[in-house]
Amino acid sequence: MTRTPRQAPLRQRLRLALVLLSFLAFPLTLNFLSPYLIVVGAGQGVITGSFILFGVLFVASLFVGRLWCGWLCPGAGMAQVATWVNDAPFQAKRADRIKWVIWTPWILLIAGLAFSAGGYRLVDPLFQTEGGISVSEPSRYVVYFAVLALFVGLAIAFGRRAGCHTVCWMAPFMILGRSVRNRLGLPALQLVTTPETCSRCRTCTINCPMSLPVDELVQTGRIEHPECILCTTCADGCRKGTIVLTVARPPVDRPGFSSSSAKP
Repeated sequence: MTRTPRQAPLRQRLRLALVLLSFLAFPLTLNFLSPYLIVVGAGQGVITGSFILFGVLFVASLFVGRLWCGWLCPGAGMAQVATWVNDAPFQAKRADRIKWVIWTPWILLIAGLAFSAGGYRLVDPLFQTEGGISVSEPSRYVVYFAVLALFVGLAIAFGRRAGCHTVCWMAPFMILGRSVRNRLGLPALQLVTTPETCSRCRTCTINCPMSLPVDELVQTGRIEHPECILCTTCADGCRKGTIVLTVARPPVDRPGFSSSSAKP
């Protein structure tokens, strides 16, 4: 049975509080997550607030993976609100590729505009953000409500965090960073498992906000998947204590298991 917020462990109550607060603060922070302003800034040779944030997310993902997605992203708060309407798992796994179809030409556009502008010449974290507030005039609410409708609408229509799976422009930065971490063997936050204690009750899979086959990943000795957001819902819901969040290096592949098999 899926836990309700009232029944959730302290760590999960804290996480839910953080993502909901991040959602409430979205009118203030929208420009710092904007995929549009980074394009405008590139054309003018300006490093914007969103450029800085996306860079920080990439570097941070070398050590904490997609922790942002599980604990601080306003999109996570939007997705949480949507679960009160539709808490069904997201089923269209191949749809995870959509964000790459969006992200790749977007990155190429940014690079092309920056090159045409003669490179970056100015750092302005508050680019087009008067007074540090993103939604500072009525016309900007159009963008705010469009993003809100996109992420909440997709989650209501297709299940848990459908927008995170399909259209999020920030996730690829962290997925790439996590991939680099695994290749370099760097120590980082990791969900490690003790497969021998797993009862295969599938509670972890049933409750996973990202609709991952967690019970299958448990058998590999670690929860390593491009869509894992280190929310620790699986660890906190496991009565056997099979899953633990710790700092670890990527393990050597076990016989019969390749780390790539945990990826779609």
